[in-house]
Amino acid sequence: MNPGDVRPDAPADVAVPQVPVRLGQFLKLANLLASGAEAKRLVAQGRVRVDGGVELRRGRQLHGGEVVAVAGGSSARVVGAGAWAARRPG
Repeated sequence: MNPGDVRPDAPADVAVPQVPVRLGQFLKLANLLASGAEAKRLVAQGRVRVDGGVELRRGRQLHGGEVVAVAGGSSARVVGAGAWAARRPG
């Protein structure tokens, strides 16, 4: 693998309009889940992890840098819009 290549299992960086953002909102913004109802159900079932730990609070506030993963699915890293723009090339 070359430097700069993205590993298939690496979390995608997802810019949010502002931080903090609630976990349920982030799951939808990152396209990890299709709806708020699905987010509520999977969080309650313990199928959502934040930084490797099971998270049971759909309203948990994410401040940037956290990695959110759905069991059997993909993962995404919370990036505030300002931080993402500063890192963006060009």
